[in-house]
Amino acid sequence: MARSRTQFRCVECGYLAPKPLGRCPSCGAWGSFSEDAGPAAVRDRAAPAPTLRLGEVTAGALPRFSSGIEEVDRVLGGGFVPGAALLIGGEPGVGKSTLLLQVADRVLRSGRSVVYVAGEESPEQVKLRAERLGVDDALALMRETGLDAVLAGLEEARPELVVVDSIQTLESEGVPGSLVAVRNATQALVRWAKGSGATLVLVGHVTKEGTVAGPKVIEHVVDATLYLETAGVFRVLRSAKNRFGAVGEVGVFRMEHEGMVGVSNPSEAFLAERPRGVPGSAVGLALYGERAIALEVQALAAKSPYPAPKRVAQGLDARRVDVVLAVLERRLGLKLGYLDVYVNLAGGLRVKDPGLDLAVAIAVYSAVMGRPVDPFTAAVGEVGLAGEVRSAGHLEARLREGERAGFRRVLQPGQVTSVEQAVKEALT
Repeated sequence: MARSRTQFRCVECGYLAPKPLGRCPSCGAWGSFSEDAGPAAVRDRAAPAPTLRLGEVTAGALPRFSSGIEEVDRVLGGGFVPGAALLIGGEPGVGKSTLLLQVADRVLRSGRSVVYVAGEESPEQVKLRAERLGVDDALALMRETGLDAVLAGLEEARPELVVVDSIQTLESEGVPGSLVAVRNATQALVRWAKGSGATLVLVGHVTKEGTVAGPKVIEHVVDATLYLETAGVFRVLRSAKNRFGAVGEVGVFRMEHEGMVGVSNPSEAFLAERPRGVPGSAVGLALYGERAIALEVQALAAKSPYPAPKRVAQGLDARRVDVVLAVLERRLGLKLGYLDVYVNLAGGLRVKDPGLDLAVAIAVYSAVMGRPVDPFTAAVGEVGLAGEVRSAGHLEARLREGERAGFRRVLQPGQVTSVEQAVKEALT
């Protein structure tokens, strides 16, 4: 029999040591070590796991049920999957609780049982938001932060959808919100969801770097990781990981008094304030995640008072913008050496898409020359160093979106072979 070896684990970060230490060398916490059974002891207690041949497994279409919100279903890949665990992150105040309270209400009204675990807010606070959103009073609310109590309550209620807001508030081993507490709570809830067949949605805070706070194991354990982000006056729900759908799919919302309202036509919304007949404005057909959207690229050129002119890009990859400016200066003879150049993607989105290169080139050329772009012309294509226009991914989807947005002509690879040709055809 294998000999059991005792180890000591830091309850803050999970660091293992052969003996208890006064101060953790990993996270710096004092007095944070507790006894932890080593892997040998675990093997002694565990029964051998059975094996299964792949041919014995039957796989069919995944059963799903709708969240009740079309934009959420789009990001999920068609709806919730029973037994799946999802993690949704976002900055404070972005609307995570509002959106999930709406989802809980829609699922409840469809005839399924729902439990909303409010770890951060009191029942009175949740009630105030629920009244504003028109949430059904029959929604089951659990105000509890103890992990064992939450699991016992869920085992008794046996809901089909569970929303935990937020995972950082649950008390497990260690201080609530610590790495070990968050990891243990996540693993325990996911294990319960897989065993019961309930769909689990966890809310996670994000750090200043924009990632979900806590150990990376949270994202490894769950089946899908979604982020709710701000884009100007809009909110964007984006999938960073999805075992049951496309990664990178996005849903667009507008925050209204009655809650989060889905935007079914993002192109129309982002182009609503586009000026016409003004130099420096061009429309590009971008790929945002898996979704084609028509976006306005704005450019402004002004005489620089500095020896080294400024190059500012907002919402776009600054390095790609620099390449496009170099091509314009070298291949088209556009004099930019004495000009500050500002390029902006209107609407607040951040898109790193080579297919926007041609729209950037047209917008900058239009701004420098003082000639407006035809308002019914859009552009798509990557700009090469030789000044050629290269193909962009998912071109057919982009072209369909351009047609749906009302553009009569799209400058695209194949129809235009060079940036110089595209610029001449785009300017009025």
